[in-house]
Amino acid sequence: MPLIDLPPEKLKEYRGRNPKPADFDAYWENALAELAATDPDPELRPADFSAPFAECFHLYFTGVGGARLHAKYLRPTSRPAPGPAILMFHGYSGNSGEWHDKLSHVARGYQVAALDCRGQGGLSEDPGGVTGNTLRGHIIRGLNDALNGRPEKLYYRQVFLDTAQLARVVMGFEETDAERVGATGGSQGGALTLACAALTPGLKKAASVFPFLCDYRRVWEMDLAKGAYEELNTFFRLFDPRHEREEDIFQALGYIDCQHLADRIRCDLRMYVGLMDTICPPSTQFAAYNRVTGPKSLVVYPDFGHEGLPGSGDSIYTYFSDL
Repeated sequence: MPLIDLPPEKLKEYRGRNPKPADFDAYWENALAELAATDPDPELRPADFSAPFAECFHLYFTGVGGARLHAKYLRPTSRPAPGPAILMFHGYSGNSGEWHDKLSHVARGYQVAALDCRGQGGLSEDPGGVTGNTLRGHIIRGLNDALNGRPEKLYYRQVFLDTAQLARVVMGFEETDAERVGATGGSQGGALTLACAALTPGLKKAASVFPFLCDYRRVWEMDLAKGAYEELNTFFRLFDPRHEREEDIFQALGYIDCQHLADRIRCDLRMYVGLMDTICPPSTQFAAYNRVTGPKSLVVYPDFGHEGLPGSGDSIYTYFSDL
């Protein structure tokens, strides 16, 4: 079998290269305390889109830093009792997608909430300097602040907390059974699925497809700081051209490395990995998967990269059938 990364037997043992900050756990406990003190103030606005069996809304709520965030929210028109819910997270620089692709879950009685990441392609605010859209640069946003002792400024800290805030909002709705909530997404959405599972103890299930934002140093060492990870290369070229602060940079990125959050995951996790993935290398994904100590399963596609994985959509739909 052709290889672009470690052989499968080594992937099963690999636990990552990127350093973990010494105060990592305190960092995230402080972040969660900030989130707990943030009133989400949710608001539902009816959407123009509709289906015979679904009510569709624009959901607005407040995240850390005062950002007003947006998600598409759908629920069954018939709700005899509180039911399950699924949280959906999108790929890098994208948005929550169209309404129609959430309807299969609503048709079987589930609520669905699909987040727009702040500052990307949807309707969520990004008060970190701008309100509206930006394109990429998010991994390194706040990195200079982090290097100067303010790691709470890292962009992905806020987005990871946004996933947990969305979970709290949806779990608080009267139509939701808070003990039957799952999360899913691919690429950046796969990373946010891991973050949501790590920061939301009550989550029941998570399906993560080729997660992004894992093991940054490994990406760098494989010379794959291109495409989605290109901004790592950009940061070195602009701010540390002789790599005099390389160790400090990867240490700071460790605060937002999903592999270090993975051991907090307690819900059932299923991960989908393509072994020819040159966007989010398999080893970086295994670095997170191998640190999960709770119930987990892996679906491997030996010949596929960062692309549609045949049958994965049906598999995820079935996986959530017993929420």
